[in-house]
Amino acid sequence: MNLKHLRSFLAVAQEANFGRAAQRLHIAQPPLTRQIRALEEELGTDLFIRTTKGAELTEAGEVLFSEVPNILALVQRAKEQTQLASKGMIGRLDIGIFSSGVLYVIPQLLARFNEQRPGVRIGLHSMTKHEQIEALRERRISIGFTRFMPQEDDIAVGTILQEPFMVALHEDHPLCQQTQIQLSDLANQPIILYPNFPTHGLAQEVRQAFEHERVNLTVGWETEDFVTAISLVASRLGLCITTASAANLNLPGVVYRPLISQSLQNIELNYLYRKNDRSPALRAFLEVVERYQHSL
Repeated sequence: MNLKHLRSFLAVAQEANFGRAAQRLHIAQPPLTRQIRALEEELGTDLFIRTTKGAELTEAGEVLFSEVPNILALVQRAKEQTQLASKGMIGRLDIGIFSSGVLYVIPQLLARFNEQRPGVRIGLHSMTKHEQIEALRERRISIGFTRFMPQEDDIAVGTILQEPFMVALHEDHPLCQQTQIQLSDLANQPIILYPNFPTHGLAQEVRQAFEHERVNLTVGWETEDFVTAISLVASRLGLCITTASAANLNLPGVVYRPLISQSLQNIELNYLYRKNDRSPALRAFLEVVERYQHSL
């Protein structure tokens, strides 16, 4: 059914008069009459009984009159929702995250985005770098956050910030007396490495730094995630080279000191998304990321 015809029908039904309905719709009466006749022909029944006083609904017309307001309201809602979606004001945004990334930057970005676009539902998914890349290609997530992102032809990569390296150690450790720790100070100390994945990451960077600066590396533990690594530090099982944002994880007994190293100076936090993704919600989130970068 033609929406224009339905709106005309509703006006006539509410006014009970073709002339008043035409004035309300700002059209002449003959075109209005033709629209109602076209609707009646389409439905195969009369909708109005023409009287000297105006127009009365038939029984079939009464049934249609009970449905038309709902139909028009649903159409209006669909229009409004579509327009909001086109502007990135509603919808869903799935984001790939990793453990230490949620301690500083990512929550701030989520808070800013949610404040501006509360109608967009956000799904957070804890994933490794490799899992994020695959999830992007399979369209299970729209954007991810990671470090040491390799070059991929179909994936765009940006840098949110660079942050210094820190050493996490137990408060009873002798090195806590120093305001900063040289990489050479960590020779023969049990080092906890993370993440323990085959793809290049922080663990590989730490190994290369010790080798490059000719410092003996003693691996005490290897783990897959940052929280476990810092928990091992809290249990006096070793020291851990991590990032400045990691210091936001305040486990009892764990302190952090700046690391002085030729090789490990700053570490990037990257965001990644499909190059051909034109999702309005994603574009809106990327705008939040860009404004955050400019505020640093």
